[in-house]
Amino acid sequence: MPGTKKLVIVESPAKAKTIAQYLGSGYEVLASVGHIRDLIEPKNLPAELKKGSLGKFSVDVENGFEPYYVVSDAKKKTVTDLKRALKSADELYLATDEDREGEAIAWHLLQELKPKVPVKRMVFHEITKDAIQKAQENTRELDTALVDAQETRRILDRLYGFEVSPVLWRKVGPGLSAGRVQSAATRLVVDRERERLAFVSASYWDLTATFEPSTESLPFSSRLVRVNGSRVASGRDFDDRGQLKSDSVSLDETTALALSRALEADGVAIEVTSVESKPYTRRPAAPFTTSTLQQEAARKLRFSARQTMSVAQSLYENGHITYMRTDSPSLSQQAIDAARSQASKLYGAETVPAKPRVYTGKSKNAQEAHEAIRPSGDTFRTPSEMSSTLRGNDWKLYDLIWKRTVASQMADAKGSTASVVVAATTAGAVDGIPTRSEAGTLAEFTASGTVITFRGFLNAYEEGRDEDRHGTAEPSEAKLPPLTKGQALTLAGVEAKGHDTSAPPRYTEASLVKTLEELGIGRPSTYAAIMSTIVDRGYVTPRGTALVPNWIAFSVVRLLEEYFGDLVQYDFTASMEDDLDLIAGGEADRVDWLNGFYFGNDDHRGLRKVIDNLGDIDARDINSIVLADGVTLRIGRYGPYLEAPGSDPETPRRVNVPEDLAPDELTAEKARELIDAPVVGDRVLGVNPESGKEVVAKDGRFGPYVTERVPEEVQADPATGEVVETAPAASAPSATGAVVEPVSADAPTAKAKKAPAKKAAPKERTASLFKSMHVDTVDLETALKLLDLPRVVGLDPESGEEIQAQNGRYGPYLKKGADTRSLTSEDQIFDIDLAGAIELYAQPKYGARRASSALKEFEADPVSGKPIKVKDGRFGPYVTDGETNATIPRGETVEEVDFDRAVQLIADKRAKGPAKPRAAAAKKPAAKKPAAKKPATKKPAAAKTTAAKTTAAKATAAKPAAKKPAAKKPE
Repeated sequence: MPGTKKLVIVESPAKAKTIAQYLGSGYEVLASVGHIRDLIEPKNLPAELKKGSLGKFSVDVENGFEPYYVVSDAKKKTVTDLKRALKSADELYLATDEDREGEAIAWHLLQELKPKVPVKRMVFHEITKDAIQKAQENTRELDTALVDAQETRRILDRLYGFEVSPVLWRKVGPGLSAGRVQSAATRLVVDRERERLAFVSASYWDLTATFEPSTESLPFSSRLVRVNGSRVASGRDFDDRGQLKSDSVSLDETTALALSRALEADGVAIEVTSVESKPYTRRPAAPFTTSTLQQEAARKLRFSARQTMSVAQSLYENGHITYMRTDSPSLSQQAIDAARSQASKLYGAETVPAKPRVYTGKSKNAQEAHEAIRPSGDTFRTPSEMSSTLRGNDWKLYDLIWKRTVASQMADAKGSTASVVVAATTAGAVDGIPTRSEAGTLAEFTASGTVITFRGFLNAYEEGRDEDRHGTAEPSEAKLPPLTKGQALTLAGVEAKGHDTSAPPRYTEASLVKTLEELGIGRPSTYAAIMSTIVDRGYVTPRGTALVPNWIAFSVVRLLEEYFGDLVQYDFTASMEDDLDLIAGGEADRVDWLNGFYFGNDDHRGLRKVIDNLGDIDARDINSIVLADGVTLRIGRYGPYLEAPGSDPETPRRVNVPEDLAPDELTAEKARELIDAPVVGDRVLGVNPESGKEVVAKDGRFGPYVTERVPEEVQADPATGEVVETAPAASAPSATGAVVEPVSADAPTAKAKKAPAKKAAPKERTASLFKSMHVDTVDLETALKLLDLPRVVGLDPESGEEIQAQNGRYGPYLKKGADTRSLTSEDQIFDIDLAGAIELYAQPKYGARRASSALKEFEADPVSGKPIKVKDGRFGPYVTDGETNATIPRGETVEEVDFDRAVQLIADKRAKGPAKPRAAAAKKPAAKKPAAKKPATKKPAAAKTTAAKTTAAKATAAKPAAKKPAAKKPE
């Protein structure tokens, strides 16, 4: 019956399921599964709209930047279901997330559903019974300023991408993309690699001495800091060019070893010259924001940003934590009380300060949630209490969030740090060290020890730290023995050790997110997407935790820097984010801002003017980097290669750059080494006895392979490619293409015969080597077997069909008609016999036969009840329960996927539903051409230009092919 319930719409099925528990029977909770509408692809616009800026961007730039939205095909059923549910509802609650993205989803729902019942906007930052009930009682109107901010960002990204990306396609390579945030992030990674490329290491030595106060006291270690009053240089005293940037003294190996020997000699006076003690205090870290959660999860749990947000999303939607996209570190009073109460109960009342701690963030954003990420509710559930509810990665991340939240309300850690200076005076001067006025060399050592007397928040949690190139870190707990000024010491040992300065460390996901946040680039909802995008686009490759830029990223960044300078300036990108925040707060107008960005204003030249005045871009120059005199790195379509002068002045020498060689490892010396390496020519294995052609092993751009070729001393027919005998010299083709017969004395005239039409020369047979083979060791017999693939295994005794064994794009397999079966190894292509093939076909194609090929196996999925397996498919590793397959996201490894992550991936894929099959392209009826009554004498028309072909292809696709009269055969 209509008007008997209230409809609540959220984004995800998991969130809907959790909320439904708290709302009761009078509510129906459905999920939109994210956005239901988005900007249409320009190619899918109605024909009458494919003109002007609307036809280019799906945004009418000339008329207020009006966007053209459509419901995606994947969401049409969802919209239909929502409309059906709305018909029987008396109220509509839009309960999407409280950030600008969630507000935009709610607005799109409102625009598409066109409800005739009252609409209320319900927001909450945690999914608990109290929070949901409070949200019901405090609904509000839709915030159009938040929607404007999200829409501005979406249009900005469309304009940026659609204007700049085509320039990259033409000048760097196809499939590339540019974006206001991803381009800035890529530039950061490339800039760091440039620093590493320019870095010059410096060498220095230091001394570590062990002193004993007495036989009753334990020895302690100390480091040399001064010689004869001058400070001894350490790594931080050198710049990135390897030059000493201070007035300190740098010890070389000879001097360090000489000083070491002098200190171990007789007559050395050693005493304590200074003892100091200072109070030590350390404050707890603030509760998690989105960026700090991603950083800490990367450090402590080895999670990627995408993985962290995926797990956090699951925790939020199931009611375990508050909203996971926020840049505020503040806690509500309810959360403060819960954290203080739990800290007091678990660690003692003395670990809780008298006054609550209040944290404030630097961001002025109006668009994000206003509380930090914390356990939900007014009483936190401890990790041990959640162990029966959460498992694997979910439990690990909850444990991290719980510890950080509770620790943030605990007392400072307190103690004392003792520092001691020990002076050792040698009996005589040491070569290489500036002498003092008196005889001997004064070497001063220092040691420190921190004793924590009150652990405070350290009882619950200690924040991780990123790599530091100079090795500085928070003082660790260490205790010095009791010492007094003037006390004599005994030298137990001294060690001289050499060091090299380190290049700036590469960014990790954690440190890159931290830098983006510090620069004001991006927002909580975008960090994970930025990391994924720069990896998916091929700009960056993770190597362990480090982000290594690929050479193509250098070309992209260089082009953007030289021709789109403003767009990749960090300050400019950050100011765009601030402007979007002003729009979100209702302090700026969407259309005015977009006009300034695209057409220009007093502060900005405008994207349109930049595009219109690019001038000529030298693609070869953009894709070239000079590494040394005569050696240039070229970034080609198929990868990077080195180019240097060859023996022929007209033909330069080209050498591919190894894929596993990082940019900073391609030094001038390494480049010359690759260039000067001996050329490995084609390896002739022998002659194919059947064709008389040479069989050659080669190492090509896509790997080693074998091929056939005609020996140089044998002539091949240019039309057919077949080996033939040399034709008589008297016979030669005339200018018209006719073959002129030799004229005999008796012949009255010479008759010309029309030469037969030339056929395209067939390609020489080629075959890739198996992974177990090497181009240097493969023999003729093996090569011929490879060239003869596919191999006929035999005939199926039942169907009589031929069974073939062959190698394919996704590995070795058997083929019988259209039915295929994967083989477990390439060697089986040659080894499997008919009986083995029949046995393989007798097994189910996707059944038990593949069980042993699973990379991992887990318990049964809680929904389907079937065991979960991790498998390697044609598009990469995936998890499956036999019913639902879910691809493991790029950036996550098989090793990282545990049972809980597998369940989550399958649940997410299950919630999305099956992929809609693509409509088969309609086949055009074959065009019938009228037969020519006489052989054609006209020359073929010139080929159409690429643009004309494209236009013609579009026109053909738009209309069915016109039928022409049937052609008559020439008589």
